[in-house]
Amino acid sequence: MENEQRLELFESAPIPSAVAKLAVPMIFSSLVMVLYNMADTYFVGMLGDPVENAGVALAAPVLLAFNAVNNLFGVGASSMMSRALGRKDHEQVSESSAFGFYCSLIGGLLFGLACTVGKGPLLSLIGADDVTRAATEGYMFWTVSLGAAPAILNVVLAYLVRSEGAAMHASIGTMSGCILNIILDPIFILPWGLGMGAAGAGLATFLSNCVACLYFFILLYAKRGHTFVCINPKKFRLKRNIIIGVCGVGIPASIQNLLNVTGMTILNNFTAVHGADAVAAMGIAYKLYMVPMQVTLGFSQGIMPLVSYTFASGNRKRMKATIRFAFKVMLPVLAVVTLIYWGGADLLIRLFMHNDAIIHYGSAFLRGFSLALMFLCVDFVTVGVFQAIGVGKYALVFAILRKIVLEIPALFLMNALFPPYGLSYAQFIAEVILSVCAVIMLRHIFRKYPDIPEK
Repeated sequence: MENEQRLELFESAPIPSAVAKLAVPMIFSSLVMVLYNMADTYFVGMLGDPVENAGVALAAPVLLAFNAVNNLFGVGASSMMSRALGRKDHEQVSESSAFGFYCSLIGGLLFGLACTVGKGPLLSLIGADDVTRAATEGYMFWTVSLGAAPAILNVVLAYLVRSEGAAMHASIGTMSGCILNIILDPIFILPWGLGMGAAGAGLATFLSNCVACLYFFILLYAKRGHTFVCINPKKFRLKRNIIIGVCGVGIPASIQNLLNVTGMTILNNFTAVHGADAVAAMGIAYKLYMVPMQVTLGFSQGIMPLVSYTFASGNRKRMKATIRFAFKVMLPVLAVVTLIYWGGADLLIRLFMHNDAIIHYGSAFLRGFSLALMFLCVDFVTVGVFQAIGVGKYALVFAILRKIVLEIPALFLMNALFPPYGLSYAQFIAEVILSVCAVIMLRHIFRKYPDIPEK
């Protein structure tokens, strides 16, 4: 019965209905994840100490780097799994999921160990100075040194579960950890609780990710025999076709994330020159920007299983209709969000900290970030299509264009011309150009893979 429902979702359900079932849970999950990221900033901000808030903001690039492992094994394995489902190759689905699970577990453990051993140089690299070092180190102890493995495993398990259409279960697992984090944050951060400040925010995040992982383990145990997602170590095999299939999509996605980390590190270092107020303001503005950005990412990732399945099964007409529908839904929504962010920037920043300097910096930063949103949507959906159909090389080219060719040079230029306010406009400049490239590439894909006439 469950397999029949899966087939109906991928093969015959109306596009709006299929997209809703796959993407809406992912969007809610992304929203809750953003809220829990913002909760750290919000409750630390209630302390009224810009240094503690700066500590959370400076650690952001390291936490963002988790996505390098998430994308390598989560995006790579889930894309291969959905394409294998489209070909009805269920053995490859199980082997791909086991490969993604165990590689992400090993990757998370190594990531946490490396950051702990190289803690000193890492803190300097991300812009922590004598004033902000202690707060940043306390936050990173829980979220990175101890928390890298459960944080990465949580996301990868959601990708694996979602790949066969169980988007709701994937979102419940992710959201359970996020909601717990929001509940624990004030208890661990504020003086009336444990009073741990930024370190308390890190501890809440660590415990929440552990709970989310536990949910997925219970889910897979309960669904044994009714799911192709497999974490049995006997299925973990280093087969050449599995490695090439997963890494062919995952490595470009991982490199894209590492370049995102590089861009954010440069952004934070340029901002840090202007003091803790500017760093805290940039952190708040970026967290607000992440709300629509993560919704867009959630939508593009949510439709990936449908795009992968329809591409592999030969139903190209349905694949293209899904992509067009994604743009019709998201672009008008993001246009409205852009107007709200531009007009209400002061009020939104004030929700986090009642500090005139931070409100001044933060509102300017938020307006700059907001202009990129609609163009970012075109970029995200296009890259999601590349990953879904297995052409990771296109995603890699876009990652290089986006960061190395466009955004990072724009950061240096805007910092030289309009410091520090111009920094938040660098992404807008990059995304406008990249969105034009995205439209051209989508037209190329639509022509390269024509509709297959029904027999």
